[in-house]
Amino acid sequence: MLEILYQDQYIIAINKPSGLLVHKSFYARDAKVYAIQELRNQIGQHVYPIHRLDRKTSGVLLFALDTAVLKIMNDRFATREVEKKYLAILRGWSPQEQTIDYDLTNDDNITQNAITYFHRLQNAEIELKLNNKPTSRYCLVEAIPETGRMHQLRKHFKHIFHPILGSRPHGCNKQNKLWLENFELKGMMLHAHQLIFNHPINNQQLILNAKVNEEFSKVGTILRLDLSKYQ
Repeated sequence: MLEILYQDQYIIAINKPSGLLVHKSFYARDAKVYAIQELRNQIGQHVYPIHRLDRKTSGVLLFALDTAVLKIMNDRFATREVEKKYLAILRGWSPQEQTIDYDLTNDDNITQNAITYFHRLQNAEIELKLNNKPTSRYCLVEAIPETGRMHQLRKHFKHIFHPILGSRPHGCNKQNKLWLENFELKGMMLHAHQLIFNHPINNQQLILNAKVNEEFSKVGTILRLDLSKYQ
């Protein structure tokens, strides 16, 4: 059963679990279950995804309940009238805040402008040895992508040498192996925790929040991060 965050006659939003594809994908032909079919079966009507989340990314995922609303919301995403906020746990201590303006090349070999703003929320350091260092450092950040390129946050954080913990690819293989061996971490520490937009029909502002999942909470406990406002 998918967790429904908001529902009316025009739109519906869920807290997508990590590991669940939004729809069929050439890149994950092994998958048999998709958010579209699960939500359709759960509420008994067709749903139309307005935006996408990576398979390993959890959090707020918005659907339209008819094609007219889908067009309205697609236009608002295209004109950047929707604000998406993500939580991520990164390797190392990132800058306090930064705007990453770094072009990305998609699978069709087309280079696109990509911009991400983020600010650091908390630092962490634990006794976890790697490369002859007795401790390892991490941080919790909130990221707000201004553009919506494929794997944008993963690629941008890797670009500034603070990759997202658990990201494969576009992560740190040594850190991922370390966490898999020590803590059985298989997920990625990226969560779409908030979506802010105006309703497509009445134009009233909506702020939708999604709680972090169990694995994100577990990593937060290991790192002694305060995630109470996100749980």
